Amino acid sequence: MSFLHHALVFLAAAVVAVPLFKRLGLGSVLGYLAAGAVIGPYGARLISDVDSILHVAELGVVLLLFLIGLELQPARLWQLRRSVFGMGGAQVMATGLLLTGVAWALGLPPGAALVSGFGLSLSSTAFALQLLAERNQLTTEHGRLAFGILLFQDLAVIPLLALLPLLGHSTEPSAGPGWLVGLKAVAALALVVVAGRYVLRPVFRVVASFHSQELFTATALLVVVGTAALVSTVGLSMALGAFLAGVLLAESEYRHELEADIEPFKGLLLGLFFIAVGMSVNLSLIATRPWLVTGLVLGLTALKALVLYGLGRFAFRRNEPSWSLAVVISQGGEFAFVLFSLAVSFQVMDRALADLLVGVVGLSMAVTPFLSAAYERWVRPRLAKAGPAREYDVSPDADHPVIIAGMGRVGQVVGRLLRAKRIGFTAIDASAEHIDFIRRFGNKVFYGDASRLDLLRSARADKARVFVLAIDDIEASLRTARTVKEHFPHLAIYARARNRLHAYKLIELGITHFMRETFDSSLVLAEDVLQALGLTYSETRRVVERFREYDDAMVRESAQYLGDDKALMQMAARAREELERIFEQDAAEEKKSA
Repeated sequence: MSFLHHALVFLAAAVVAVPLFKRLGLGSVLGYLAAGAVIGPYGARLISDVDSILHVAELGVVLLLFLIGLELQPARLWQLRRSVFGMGGAQVMATGLLLTGVAWALGLPPGAALVSGFGLSLSSTAFALQLLAERNQLTTEHGRLAFGILLFQDLAVIPLLALLPLLGHSTEPSAGPGWLVGLKAVAALALVVVAGRYVLRPVFRVVASFHSQELFTATALLVVVGTAALVSTVGLSMALGAFLAGVLLAESEYRHELEADIEPFKGLLLGLFFIAVGMSVNLSLIATRPWLVTGLVLGLTALKALVLYGLGRFAFRRNEPSWSLAVVISQGGEFAFVLFSLAVSFQVMDRALADLLVGVVGLSMAVTPFLSAAYERWVRPRLAKAGPAREYDVSPDADHPVIIAGMGRVGQVVGRLLRAKRIGFTAIDASAEHIDFIRRFGNKVFYGDASRLDLLRSARADKARVFVLAIDDIEASLRTARTVKEHFPHLAIYARARNRLHAYKLIELGITHFMRETFDSSLVLAEDVLQALGLTYSETRRVVERFREYDDAMVRESAQYLGDDKALMQMAARAREELERIFEQDAAEEKKSA
């Protein structure tokens, strides 16, 4: 099959499967996996060369780690040292030793048991980070710890690769003794660090001077792929090298340009990687030995989850983030494919065992999105309700006229203005981490879920006059609005609407004072643009105010059609026509008056 036909099959499978699985609430990762299983050699056999596809698709993981590195400045990376080396080292050692013991007890030779145990202790960076990103959990406490552990696992690949020649022998040319492999790895990393600090920035400066977008994109890809190839030649994870290159460019003036250029390639190649993993799952092996494979997958996932839960309890002291950590990185990792293949070439394990373990790793990846979706839907909400991170704070000492629910970007600005005018307010936020951060700057915020009636009574909502609803999460915002409207009808609610749909739902609840999050800032920007194009200040103000009034009226009128997409589309089309007619009439009147 030609390259064009391969591309056609991959794109068609992704375009069909991913939207379907996202519509079912199962996420894009599972969609890619299912697409791969259908078109692969164990499905419809539209594509059979899985290994070559997987090698190309690994570039998606490389680009993903590069972009993550761009978000991490070296100083912040140093702050992660406890989660990387402490928790990451503990996870690899504890899981690796336990799995080695299980493998040995099942009759594997010591060398094969050791490689199997520590190879299976690694998790999938691509799967875990994609799942965390889809749920906006990369910056949560369990998301940060998961990232630290995954980063250490990439580092742990170095000694695992160096260990293979010591455990077996190969007919292929040897890379040298283990200490030499380690020395080469250190030298390669040192070269990446030095080049990143003293070479890359001048190179990008020269390339940028040519003002060629294509050249800049090609240079960015060359840096990522070149770094990955360099560290790969000495046995390191390609993703680790790309991550390090990203960290070294995190403080450069080209960071945002690099991110924008790399992002489209990352998305496509990462999707291809997930499809390739789905293709690699040996369905015939599952069919012939279903109980063995199922038992191994469940055993691997359960054992890793228990170890991770224990580490999470040690770090967080509570259940919800500990189980979140356990669910998201309890699968096997993509580097196991490489490790087990090399173990066969060094005669540390036989081909049948390697094929079985690769199938177990692939299936554990496939199971992860299901586990994650089930956990997020049924388990996590109960854990959050059953045991809050800490006791809710006591009620304020005085009655304040204003209550602010949600001290994020919007709530903090409202609070600062009220404080400047010496108007008392009671601020409530449901994020313990957020509360601690705000309090470090001298601001007093009470911890609690503002949708709870008992907490609102404790905050003396019956004595307040104004309720500022600035909660970031739409569902939590609506839940709080319902409680306030039902039990404290005297409160005037001034709400933050994340988007038009959020505004519709607020209107449905009877809330008339709301501000759409980006609407006013967009109007201010448009006003500046119009003035820059030569319109007078009075002209721009008149145009912008006319647009504001009309759009606000349309939002309130459209709210009655919430849930009726066809009616909303008709309203939007009518609104465009009416707005054009209004501005044409204004222009005609101005022309007459002139």
